Amino acid sequence: MCFKIGPPRLVGVEVEWFVHDDRCPSRPVPPERTHAALRSLPLGGEDGTSLPSGSRLTLEPGGQVELSSPPATGLLACVDDTRRDLTALRAAFAAQGLRLTGTGTDPLARPRRMVLDHPRYLAMERHFDSAGPWGRIMMTGTASLQVCLDAGDADGPHAVDRRWLLAHRLGPVLVAAFANSPLLDGKPTGHRSTRQTVWSRMDPTRTLAPAPDHGDPREAWAQYVLDAEVLCVRRPDGLPWTAPRGLTFRDWLRGAGERPPTLADLDYHRTTLFPPVRPRGHLELRMIDAQPGDGWVVPAALVTALLDDPVAADAALAALEPLEPLEPLKAPGPPRGADGPRPPRTDVWRRAATLAVADPELRRAALACFAAADAALGSLPGAARLRATVAEFAERYPARGRCPADDQLDALRAGTRRTPPEEAAP
Repeated sequence: MCFKIGPPRLVGVEVEWFVHDDRCPSRPVPPERTHAALRSLPLGGEDGTSLPSGSRLTLEPGGQVELSSPPATGLLACVDDTRRDLTALRAAFAAQGLRLTGTGTDPLARPRRMVLDHPRYLAMERHFDSAGPWGRIMMTGTASLQVCLDAGDADGPHAVDRRWLLAHRLGPVLVAAFANSPLLDGKPTGHRSTRQTVWSRMDPTRTLAPAPDHGDPREAWAQYVLDAEVLCVRRPDGLPWTAPRGLTFRDWLRGAGERPPTLADLDYHRTTLFPPVRPRGHLELRMIDAQPGDGWVVPAALVTALLDDPVAADAALAALEPLEPLEPLKAPGPPRGADGPRPPRTDVWRRAATLAVADPELRRAALACFAAADAALGSLPGAARLRATVAEFAERYPARGRCPADDQLDALRAGTRRTPPEEAAP
């Protein structure tokens, strides 16, 4: 179920946005205004809940809007479909005097609150509150871009284990190159990607990565799922979805808990796990901050080019090796990282979140990955414009040791910080 085998073909993105009042951005947006904008959309599909190109919309606990594109055959189709649906989404919100803001954390000093009272989110709030403020900040004050690609073949240049390894190794470069959350509550935090820093401080049983460097990723993921704490047990009739603190799914299978778990419980448990790369039949890369405007296109193109082109994948792995050198696996013994720090709590992930591409090693690796992706996009028919967009980003940001977060910090220092104007609908 989690690693469906087959040649890489499909591409998708999940794009999250903060909702701001166009006239008074610091004012909280009442949920009814967001719902009014959503009701005005030209929804269709078999169930009447998808946008014209097939994207689906959901609301996050703090009122963020998430657009999930349909799986598209190839990168260019994904970009076209998502752009079309985002145009409709922006127009609907503009008609309500609202704008969509693409940034990894809400940059404005405005009240953060839970606007959804679904039992799942109430259970998440209780679970994460026991370990500090990070879970509540994540739920109500962060937004991301997720790139989704097929898991891969059983073997060969597109083998699952190779793509799994590359997706994890690429993580720090994606955090650094696209860091876009230097502010929280209107103030600099000292981190270019505050969002990533927040995730690194939450429940490690569900936010760290399985040890990705050696062995079968399916085995690693199975152990990870079993060892993760149960966040909630679903109950009928309005009863709270509580779970005993410290109960892992392995414990539940072995007789702990109020009742035996079902297959549906296992399926739901998997949806409450949030590692940097989550297998859901496809690979879902979760470490990228939300981007302004159509900035989401660049990380989607970069990731797809590097994972789907075997030559680019080889070049990327070589460039990423100095960041976290692979150590030979000495049998018998656990995979590297089984007992030590794992992403996103390793040194390179911390540097990526704090310094971004101002870090010389991360800058070199990022530029090498952009160069490899450029070559791959050059051989993709019809991708000339997309290739130019990716190259322009590389020149504007990593080539100069900058990331989108630096634009926010520059605007704050200049006293011009508001929600980004490019987020307003045309």
